[in-house]
Amino acid sequence: MTDILHKLEATIRQRRDADPKDSYVASLRAKGRAKMAEKLGEEAVEAVIAAVQDDKVGMTGEAADVVFHLMILLADMGLSVDDVLAELARREGLSGIAEKASREY
Repeated sequence: MTDILHKLEATIRQRRDADPKDSYVASLRAKGRAKMAEKLGEEAVEAVIAAVQDDKVGMTGEAADVVFHLMILLADMGLSVDDVLAELARREGLSGIAEKASREY
């Protein structure tokens, strides 16, 4: 499963420098990080709507859109799928309540 995420990550990183007229990823990059974040938020809202409507097909597509737009934003911030996976591994075995209480913000 992580193989497809790594392939997608490589594709996103390659397309960031393409002509924005030819690449959706490049067009988002040209619009800036705020637009990337906005698109991620839009996709997340659409996923929430699909979940509330119990639309499994819609949820699958929207979840893919959320992951895709999250990965575009991660790439823009110099982060990777492996960074996220390492954080998930760090949290493994912790209860959600304990993990949240340990955060330093």
